[in-house]
Amino acid sequence: MGVSVLQRPTLVLNRHWQPVHVAPVARALVLLWNEAAHVVDPDDFQLYSWTDWAKMAPRDGEPFIRTVRFRLRVPEVLTLTRHDRPRFNTVTFSRRNLFKRDHATCQYCGGRPGTEELTIDHVLPRAQGGQTTWENCVLACVACNSRKANRTPDQAVMKLKRPPFRPAWKPLYDASTVRIASWSRFLSDAYWNVPLLDSD
Repeated sequence: MGVSVLQRPTLVLNRHWQPVHVAPVARALVLLWNEAAHVVDPDDFQLYSWTDWAKMAPRDGEPFIRTVRFRLRVPEVLTLTRHDRPRFNTVTFSRRNLFKRDHATCQYCGGRPGTEELTIDHVLPRAQGGQTTWENCVLACVACNSRKANRTPDQAVMKLKRPPFRPAWKPLYDASTVRIASWSRFLSDAYWNVPLLDSD
């Protein structure tokens, strides 16, 4: 179980219990060992130090790390003990995150035809100097993208449902594909991870 379990994501909260980061279990355990964080039990919100956490046996079906002497439960949520300042992460501009921001919906007609029928449209076309950025790209169905072609929405007499924007970072924008159900208790809102770049 070792390597894959150590790469599982752990939600990291600041001292005010606001999500600030997602770390692999290996890093989370270092924070716990160094007393820079405590484990948060998502069921009852109780806090555990390394000593307390190491004494707890894994539940049935729960992931764990086997050591020489015992089996260590894998933490799902940590809260930092030392850092008060909020961390401002940026959301990677990727296909997955663009689909998440636009809710897999065409930003012109409002249709949801499925991922295979959605494309990335440059609001200001690249032919007219448009950049591949959060503020200039939206999802568009194949039909709307073809109709708009190399024109702006005004030139094509098409209206955007909402203007494109750079989303604020949330843990669910993190690159990890593992979904942790208990995180929903700490998030107010809940995906192809390669950054999108201008191409020739």
